[in-house]
Amino acid sequence: MGRGIGRFAPSPTGPLHAGSLVAALASWLDARAQGGHWLLRIEDVDTPRCVPGVDQLILQQLAAVGLLPDAPPVWQSQRGDLYAQALARLQQDGWVYGCACSRKEIAQAQAALGLTLQRHGELVYPGTCRAGTQGREARAWRLLSTADRAGIEPLLIDWNDRRLGQQQQRLDSAVGDFVLKRADGLWAYQLAVVVDDAAQGITHVVRGEDLADNTPRQIRLQQLLGLPTPIYLHTPLVLGTNGEKLSKQNGAAALDLADPLHAIRQAAAVLGLRLQSATLAEALAEAVAQWPDALGGMMPSASVSTRKESS
Repeated sequence: MGRGIGRFAPSPTGPLHAGSLVAALASWLDARAQGGHWLLRIEDVDTPRCVPGVDQLILQQLAAVGLLPDAPPVWQSQRGDLYAQALARLQQDGWVYGCACSRKEIAQAQAALGLTLQRHGELVYPGTCRAGTQGREARAWRLLSTADRAGIEPLLIDWNDRRLGQQQQRLDSAVGDFVLKRADGLWAYQLAVVVDDAAQGITHVVRGEDLADNTPRQIRLQQLLGLPTPIYLHTPLVLGTNGEKLSKQNGAAALDLADPLHAIRQAAAVLGLRLQSATLAEALAEAVAQWPDALGGMMPSASVSTRKESS
């Protein structure tokens, strides 16, 4: 697989929980098994949701379980100039447009088309402002999700995930024209993560399976910005007692780090690893040795294609 650069990119909206430790451990193991580097990025671009001091708590939690980055962490909130440069390039190339629509107006437009909410409540944007905002002030900037700047040709993106295998998404109908800069002036996750992955030289993205459907949007941005596309691996999710993904939003408990070795063993078990070592350092070394035969070994050839859908 060669030496690579991986990363863990938590949002400081709450402390790490059992699910986020699985993603952190998987990305760390993947980098270590390659003899590569593991970086840490604090994704605090959505500042209203961030809790003061949680970024430092996350660093402490990772250190407690022996997951130490190979370079100082970076914070997205300090990288706005890079995102602005990327947006300006897309504007210059004609791939973005201003949008004046509120969420309520998008929902009404969808209802008028007989569409219902999909993708866990996300609204697929119907392209209302593609032809202009009709004199209204643009509230956000959106990227065309089509294969052409006229907003007509459908766009199909295929890629291989190292665990999930061959994946495909028709971007225009599954997502619609998605936001790069929000109505409140904050940078959207999709643009920030693509710019940061390229700036940090990330070659391997290992993250939770719930983020898999973000991948086509990020691949499209990488292509339009002339940036390399990393190799992706999406890990199994830790589920709560209600069968839903364990998350900060549904009240997941913070990691219990009274016994770091136990926490690492539990996270490793989700990844298909069985650790027998008696110390944390030995357990992490054991996990690195097992990784190529676990999720890290499930690696179809990394390929990406973007094409117009056949009519």
